[in-house]
Amino acid sequence: MTNIFQTQKKFPMTQAALREVIKKFPTPFHIYDEKIIRDNFRKLREAFDWAPEFIEHFAVKATPNPYIVEVLSKDGAGTDCSSIAELFISEAAGVIGEKIMLTSNDTPAEEFRKALSLGAIINLDDITHINYLERNARLPEIISFRYNPADIMNDGNDIIGRPAEAKYGLTREQIFEAYKICLDKGIKRFGLHTMIASNERKASTFIYTARIMFELAAKIKNELGIKFEFVNLGGGLGIPYHPDELPVDLKMVGEGIKELFHEILVPSGLGDVRLAMESGRAITGSAGWLVSTVLHKKNTYKNYVGLDSCMSDLMRPALYNAYHHITVLGKEEAPCDEIYDVTGSLCENNDKFAIDRRLPKIEVGDVVIIHDTGAHGHAMGFNYNGKLRSAELLIRESGEVELIRRAETLDDYFATLNFPNARLHLRH
Repeated sequence: MTNIFQTQKKFPMTQAALREVIKKFPTPFHIYDEKIIRDNFRKLREAFDWAPEFIEHFAVKATPNPYIVEVLSKDGAGTDCSSIAELFISEAAGVIGEKIMLTSNDTPAEEFRKALSLGAIINLDDITHINYLERNARLPEIISFRYNPADIMNDGNDIIGRPAEAKYGLTREQIFEAYKICLDKGIKRFGLHTMIASNERKASTFIYTARIMFELAAKIKNELGIKFEFVNLGGGLGIPYHPDELPVDLKMVGEGIKELFHEILVPSGLGDVRLAMESGRAITGSAGWLVSTVLHKKNTYKNYVGLDSCMSDLMRPALYNAYHHITVLGKEEAPCDEIYDVTGSLCENNDKFAIDRRLPKIEVGDVVIIHDTGAHGHAMGFNYNGKLRSAELLIRESGEVELIRRAETLDDYFATLNFPNARLHLRH
C-alpha cells in the first residue's frame, strides 16, 4: 500500500509564531535561519580541519544579501564574487582584501578595478584577460586562473554542463601559457582554481576534482617553478532537495582529499598550500524557505493551487525542473491524498512550483511553505509581468525575526523609467 503521508522537512518555527510573522510581514517572503547557516558552514570547515589552512569563499550569488555574508564572515568565511554588485555586498559586510575572490567571466573593466581596490584575489577565466586587465586596470599582486578540465573529463553536471561545452575556464595548454605570461610580467604570487559541478551530492566527484587539481598544481610547479599559495576546488556541494535523498558525506570528502593532499602535494613541495572552496548552496540552501499564501483553486483538466508567489520568487523548478518540497502550515501530519499543480500568476505555463504533487487537501487562505530556497531562490528573481520581488527575513539565533530586505514596491519598479506620467499615476 502506498504511503500517502509525506516525509517531513522541518520548518524552524511553530505555526503560531509563523502566523505572527505573517501579520507583520505579508506573504510572500523568503525566510532564512541564522543558526542553520552557521551550522552548515562549521560542518564544511570541520571536514578540512586537517589542512594547513582552509577558507570558504562563500558564493555571494547564492544569497546576495550583506546580512548573510556578515553572519558567515564572523565565523571566518570570505566571499566569492562574480559581479560588481557582489563586490559591494562583500565590502558592506566587512569582507575585504584577499578574503575576496573575484571569479567572474566576460568581466567588465570596472569590476576588475573595484576588485583591485578592495585587494581581492583576481581569478581569471580566460588567457586574453591578462592583457585586458593590464590595459584597463593593472596587474594584481596575486593572480589565479580557472581550469576547464575538458581534456580529461567527458561527463558533466546537469546544471553546469559538460566541460567541453561550458563557457568557463582555460584549457590545459592555455593555463600553462597563462602562468608563463604572468611570470614574465613579474607576478610572483599564484593560485589555481576550478569549478566542475553544481548541486552534486556524490563525495567521489569532489575527491576526483581534488586529484585533477593537485596533479595539475604539482605539474605546473615542476615545469614552471610556481609554488602555489592556494588551490581552490570550487563549490558545487549539493543538498538533498527531496526528502528521500542523502546529503553529501562531508567527512568522506574531507578524508578523501586529505589522502590525495599527502599523496600528491606534500611530495611535490606543496604541503603548505591553502585549500579553498566557494560553496553557496551547501551553506544557505537548506536554511531558507519561501512562504506563500493560497489565493485560488482551479479545477479544469487538472487541479491547480495558485499562490501569491510565482517563478520570479523561485525560478529553479521552471528553469531546471527542480524539486522543492512543499508543506502546508498546520497540515504537516495530514494525509497527502490530493494531487495538485502548484502555480504562480505569470503568463507562462512553466510558472509552476510543483506538478502532480501529492499534498494534503488545500483551501484558499492556507499558508504554503516551499523548502530549501535559501540559495538561488530570491537571488534569481526578476520583474517579468511587472512582478515585484519579495522580502527577505532572517531568524536570528536569539529567535528574533529581522527584515533584511523589504519587498519591492511599484515605486521601485517605475523608478528607473524616465517617463513622468508613469510615476505620476502611482500617486493617485
